[in-house]
Parts: sequence; structure tokens; C-alpha cells
Amino acid sequence: MATTSKRTQLEQEMFESFGTIPEWSKSIPDTAIEGFWRTMHDFQLAETKIPNKYKELIGLAVSGATRCRYCQLFHVEAARLFGATEDEIAEAAMMGAHTMSASTYLNAQGVEYEQFKRETLKIVEHVRGKLSQPATKKPESRTGAGARG
Repeated sequence: MATTSKRTQLEQEMFESFGTIPEWSKSIPDTAIEGFWRTMHDFQLAETKIPNKYKELIGLAVSGATRCRYCQLFHVEAARLFGATEDEIAEAAMMGAHTMSASTYLNAQGVEYEQFKRETLKIVEHVRGKLSQPATKKPESRTGAGARG
């Protein structure tokens, strides 16, 4: 539980990070504010194994799926701050849309999960095998210079 002095300390950290204390954060209960801020500060906004730009693009895709305009605004602007291009932002949004579309179809059709899992793992093995093979040289076209007719 965040005490008054603990909340004051957390709000000071927010101010140092954001240059303001967002009004909406003031209504987060004392019992929840520390956990919320630690996750945001020490995970979402911190340098972790996933680069910040990618975390924000993930957040953007999720915000589209959950249809949260607050998250969409935050994550698209944060993605830009961390160097995402407009093309990357559009691709992240499309990836979220595609994932939701495929999920809706699979669930509505009642596709049997174990079969889906077997097929997916088989596909992964096939692609892995193709990736480990050296690139094959394409046969030269016989219509260019030096072709015999």
C-alpha cells in the first residue's frame, strides 16, 4: 500500500519522467499506484530485452485489438519518440488487425486446437528447414544476351 509520502515520491518520479503528473493517475488507488508506476517505469519505458520501439509497436497493435483510443494515442506517439517510422506504425496496426481477423475466423469456425497446433508446428519445421538450406542459384534465362536459338 502506498502511503502519502510514498505516493508523493512516486508522483515526483512521474513528474521527472513526464514533466507533469497526469490527472488520470491521481485517481489510481493508493494500493495500486506503486505497482502501476513500477511496471510502467521499470518495464514499459525502461531499456529491457525488447527495444522500446518494438514494445510501443506491440502496445499499438494491442490497442487496436482492444479498441482503446487512450492506448492508441500513447503508444503511437511513444513509438514515434523511440524512432518508429510511419510505415512501421502502419505495419504494427495491420499486424494487430490481421491477428484479430485470423483469431476471429479460427474461433468462429471452432477449429480444433490440437490439429491447429500440429499443423503449425509442421509448418514451422518446414520453414526452419528451408531457412537452414543455402540459397539455390536460379537457372539463367536463355532469352538474354548469348542465348542460342
